[in-house]
Amino acid sequence: MNVYLGIDFGTSGARAIAIDEAENILAEVRSPFVLSDSRYWAKIWQDSLFFLLQQISSSLRQQIRALAINGTSATTLLCDASGKLLDVPILYNEKRGIKILKKLQAIAPANHVAASTTSSLAKLLWWSQQSYFTRAAYFLHQADWLAFLLHGKLGISDYHNALKLGYDVGDLCYPNWLKTLPISSLLPQVLPPGTPVAPVTPEIARQLQLSEACLVCAGTTDSIAAFLASGATQPGEAVTSLGSTLVLKLLSEKQVEAAEYGIYSHRLGNLWLAGGASNTGGAVLRHFFTDAELSSLSRQIDPQQESTLDYYPLLQPGERFPFNNPELAPKLTPRPDNPAAFLHGLLESLARIEALGYRRLQELEATPVRRVYTAGGGAKNSIWQAIRERQLQVPVTVSRQIEAAFGTALLAKSGSQLGLFNS
Repeated sequence: MNVYLGIDFGTSGARAIAIDEAENILAEVRSPFVLSDSRYWAKIWQDSLFFLLQQISSSLRQQIRALAINGTSATTLLCDASGKLLDVPILYNEKRGIKILKKLQAIAPANHVAASTTSSLAKLLWWSQQSYFTRAAYFLHQADWLAFLLHGKLGISDYHNALKLGYDVGDLCYPNWLKTLPISSLLPQVLPPGTPVAPVTPEIARQLQLSEACLVCAGTTDSIAAFLASGATQPGEAVTSLGSTLVLKLLSEKQVEAAEYGIYSHRLGNLWLAGGASNTGGAVLRHFFTDAELSSLSRQIDPQQESTLDYYPLLQPGERFPFNNPELAPKLTPRPDNPAAFLHGLLESLARIEALGYRRLQELEATPVRRVYTAGGGAKNSIWQAIRERQLQVPVTVSRQIEAAFGTALLAKSGSQLGLFNS
């Protein structure tokens, strides 16, 4: 039996799903992140990667033909020539780029997706000003580095992760304005997502009881993995990921870009995934309510009755999409005494932000939205789904699979069938 493994590194934990040729799920395991000190993110990720693999039965592990990993977009690491980290990772939502924003805007074309305070390129430029940068040899995204731990190849990325680094996904190359920069030697080689990179190293094969022929494929980002898992295949179909953050992806026949709104397009074959990632989302809900409270209070809400509370639910200042404002302040008042009313206001406000995001895409002439699939933990909340459907005015359904790891397993399966095993 051929087994394909997808591993998802999200904001709150990691998951792995193994599937067979018929795309039946054979195993699903997870590892929540428990963090007391941000200096240990890399160790937590590494430990989670190996823990997930070890939780899959040895009989299944030995049949894994290919695997792929997704990570959070624009979470980055800096390594020396041996792959040793020179600093702690910079996470997807860290805004160190504010300090070099003017320099970044002078380098990148106007309104480019990389000209953002949280982009991969902003983080690389920030690192270039640190004293230890002279020892840097590789700049990697989270998915790149985790794959390196398995196949041992440094400096390899995919064009989904590399988009916010400035990679031209239309012409499939680095643009000249990027190649002429002093930091260009650190830019990773970029492959199509799912491309087989190399088998696991012999040491990893022995340690984890994997076949030495098990291929590690180029990865993707967590939100694109969620799209791949959804079942959406036609232009006009979209996926909203309701995880810690709110992420929109619309399959469009047209590429759309608008940095002032935090909108960009990923390539997906001959089509485009247009959308953006907001800083609002489920993390705000979790800040105020437990899972049990979210479930019980949601049942007290009439989803057809619009809440008059108008919030912008953020845990700290700064928004990326549907408009790009690093200084936007949270708005969480007035707060009613009734917790169900407060939750209703939060859910309604999140739905309004989602609807605004899709309206922005329509204004830029992306393919009109005709159906929205839902991924992430928020997909389980039927009351929220009804509120969103009222705001969006199109059918809203739960994705075929709500776990991004399933989409990454599909990516590994497709990569294994490219006929590149011996190349």
